[in-house]
Amino acid sequence: MQRYTVAAVLIVRDEAPRLRRALDSLRPWTDRLVVVDTGSQDNTVAVARAAGAEVSHLRWCDDFGIARNTALERAGADWHIVLDGDEWLARGGETLATLRTLRPDFVGAVRVDSDHGPQGHTSVASNWISRLLPGHVRYTGRIHEQPQHTLPVRRLPLQVGHDGYSAVALDRKAGRNATLLQRALGDHPDDPYLWYQLGKDHDVYGRHADALHCFNQAEARLAGLAATPAWLHDLSVRSLHALKCCGRHADGVQRASDGMARWDRSPDFFFALGDLMLDWAANEPARATELLPMIEGAWQRCLEIGERPDLEGAVHGRGSHLATHNLGVLRQFGPRVHAPK
Repeated sequence: MQRYTVAAVLIVRDEAPRLRRALDSLRPWTDRLVVVDTGSQDNTVAVARAAGAEVSHLRWCDDFGIARNTALERAGADWHIVLDGDEWLARGGETLATLRTLRPDFVGAVRVDSDHGPQGHTSVASNWISRLLPGHVRYTGRIHEQPQHTLPVRRLPLQVGHDGYSAVALDRKAGRNATLLQRALGDHPDDPYLWYQLGKDHDVYGRHADALHCFNQAEARLAGLAATPAWLHDLSVRSLHALKCCGRHADGVQRASDGMARWDRSPDFFFALGDLMLDWAANEPARATELLPMIEGAWQRCLEIGERPDLEGAVHGRGSHLATHNLGVLRQFGPRVHAPK
């Protein structure tokens, strides 16, 4: 039986506090750890070498696709598992190890669980991302780069943790992604995925009006795609949140009505709708009598659907304990309830 090689491939910069966690999680299940450093000022390189990684250097050129491909070339394995320094393999190492006996004729999508919010009040959102690549596959794109291939994609029982949305991490990366996305859009102004990602960056940093503009630009360009992208779910939910934050409650309810048929099985969609209507009731108390039953119905619908971690951007708990908590608050205080800060 042929034995295939498996390499973990990371591009990093100033990830010393987190990198050992990533490498330790990957070492038992891979043949090699390959790290490309793009200009660290801390002791990232020493940490990587101490963890048993092969380390090389690349001058940063404001292009993640080039950096990824450089790292893949230097790894040169039959299979590559691609992670970042603020990620780690949380579950599924045994599946990764079985690749040594599997022909590299598909791309593997793994579930990346990202922590959001301040310490002690985090929420976890899941995204399915193609991170397990046959040796010949390479990336394109300056930022939010995508592997280019015509192979089938399989969702694998691999779970990756990610804490790159912590307050400290966001401060460290502030402005970087938006700048690169705007450059990328200068080259590809009709790419809906880039518009979505720029909107997501605005949303993460609280620039909600800018986020809405970008989300609308993304949706306007979807007609040119052969299939509906999985990220449309996350865009739709984030749009409701942004409309709430902009005080455009009536527009949000209309947008939800337009998307109801598509997202009838999404707890995230109904959770965001209930949150938007609660904010409306708090800002316009005269509407509370009309809105409160609708809010309750939205969060009850979350529980009827249950958890849907298969949906892009799904936040854990919106189909269970988070909806239950909100319903408890709503029923306890009734018309006196105020929107959460």
